[in-house]
Amino acid sequence: MTSAPAIGFEYRPSRLLRGVLIAVATVAVLAVALSGLAPWLKLPLGAAVVLATRLSVRRLATVPVVAAGWSADNDWTLRLKDHEDVRATLASFRVFGVFILLRLQTVDRGVQVLLLAPDNSDADIRRRLRMRLATMQPDGAVPQL
Repeated sequence: MTSAPAIGFEYRPSRLLRGVLIAVATVAVLAVALSGLAPWLKLPLGAAVVLATRLSVRRLATVPVVAAGWSADNDWTLRLKDHEDVRATLASFRVFGVFILLRLQTVDRGVQVLLLAPDNSDADIRRRLRMRLATMQPDGAVPQL
């Protein structure tokens, strides 16, 4: 059996995920505003939702990874914004329809989470990743979030 070919792709945070986060936060703030809570509780709850959303969106935008590669012998390499190449191991993965969530563990940088969505990756790359991830042994990368 021949080995799987290497897969490499450029990465940027998904604008689709950012938009969904903002939409959900807007609905949450609206729900708090229209709820029967006392007015003195509505303001801090609404502010907490806005703050949590802002922190999440900022964290999504500051991902240090600009490219990733999965070699034929199952080694991962991450290219960082400072042009440094870092070795990584696949800690876990999840496939949600057209979305692929990868958790890659690095020695110095900890866990890097990459969400591949239709707006930030090519359909062919996602298809090849799904096919290759499907062949992994169950203990190779336990799906967890």
